[in-house]
Amino acid sequence: MYDMKQLNKLGALGKGAPAAMEAFQALDKVAMGEGAIPKKYKELIALAVALTTQCPYCLEIHKKHAIEAGATEEELAETTFIAAILRAGAAVVHGTHLMK
Repeated sequence: MYDMKQLNKLGALGKGAPAAMEAFQALDKVAMGEGAIPKKYKELIALAVALTTQCPYCLEIHKKHAIEAGATEEELAETTFIAAILRAGAAVVHGTHLMK
């Protein structure tokens, strides 16, 4: 099911909802472009989110972009553990709802 070839179907998706696809692509370009947060950090943030949501497409795409933006293996490793602790932390604090 998760095959990067599926992304070839984005054109068909865009044809079905062209205005929405154009808006999405414009937002992506602005949000992920250089700004107050440098591109490398944006890509590392995107990777942490992708690790948290476990989206294989986002992982592949943002890993590539992070490396192109200068991310190191050490930064990728730390990003992984940031995502892990946020997932674990969410389970722990939500566990408070189980307590009397």
